[in-house]
Parts: sequence; C-alpha cells; structure tokens
Amino acid sequence: MPQASRTPEELLERARTGDLESFGQLLSQYRNYARLLARTLIGTTLRLRLDPSDLVQETFLEAHRNFGRFRGNSEGELVRWLRQILAANLADLLRRYLGTQGRDVRLEREIEGALDRSSVLLDRGLMAMGPSPSQLASHREQAVLLADALSELPDDYREALVLRHLEGLTFPEVAQRMGRSLDSVEKLWMRGLARLRQVMGAQT
Repeated sequence: MPQASRTPEELLERARTGDLESFGQLLSQYRNYARLLARTLIGTTLRLRLDPSDLVQETFLEAHRNFGRFRGNSEGELVRWLRQILAANLADLLRRYLGTQGRDVRLEREIEGALDRSSVLLDRGLMAMGPSPSQLASHREQAVLLADALSELPDDYREALVLRHLEGLTFPEVAQRMGRSLDSVEKLWMRGLARLRQVMGAQT
C-alpha cells in the first residue's frame, strides 16, 4: 500500500515501531489544523504578535520528542494530545511575553479549553460551510478536514471565513479588520463559501 493512502491509524501504528518517516507524515496531516487553531486563539483571546507557524513547529518538535508517552490509538486521541501540547506551548509563550516565571497549570488548562472550543467551532463550521458530516469520510476528524479545505482557498476568501465563523466577528468588524468595504467583504464571504464547498466536496 503506498504511504500516501495510509489512514492516520495505520501511520500511527507504523510510527510506534520506530518508523520516523511515518510519524512525520502523520504529523504533517495536522499542520493546517494546528495552525488554524493557534491563529484563531491568538486572534480572539490573546491578541499577541505571535506567529502561529512558529508555535505549530515547536508543538510538532515536542510531539516528536514525547511520542513515547502517547498511549492513544485513534486519530481523535492524537488530535486531543496535539491540542494539549499546543496549549502548553502557548501558555509558555504567554508567560514569557508577560514576564512571569514558572509553569502555570491553570493557564494551560484555560488555553486548552479555548483550543477545544475553537475545534468545536470548526466542527460546527462543517454544517454551515461545507457538505453535511455524513458526506465526509467517517474515519477522519471533521475539523481537520475543514482546516485542510480552508488552507486551499485564496487568502482573502479564507480570511473572511475565519474572521466571520471562527473569530465570530460581524461583517462590519470583518471589513474593518481586513481594511475593505462592507460590500467587498460580503462578496468575499459568499465566494469563499462556494469555493469551500467545492473543495470539501472533492474530499468525499
């Protein structure tokens, strides 16, 4: 079976045998998802000047280092584990930004909860923006599929959808954030929805 066609669970099983290439391929499937979660949380909650890609890179490096501690067997368990690592790393960055010292478990749990809520919003976004969940491959996490689909959109389309649906801004607020007129933002949003449905339809 070609590696590209392996399911996350199959890649996870191979990774447990020490196949680092499979583990790298497995993590790459969640890069868009992790980046979108980090970007959304930074934008809606922390409003710090942080690069989501740097945060995701550090999260994946830590996942490599600590993979031996992971005991899950499903994609859902892996996604939750990655969210926990992402939350801890984001809490560490926030502590450094605020000039505080020492680990703050409460802060990590608050951030993890915020990441969980963002992931739920991604799932809900499937009903509003794409095919019904029953049309999607049942063995894949729906939020991961949506994040992959969003990554394929033109930047302006993706930004309008993320600000409106994931950050929860009104159309006037989206227009202000993007520096565009209200009419142009509404058109971007409608075109983005149409393109997203096309992309997600191709995933079925």
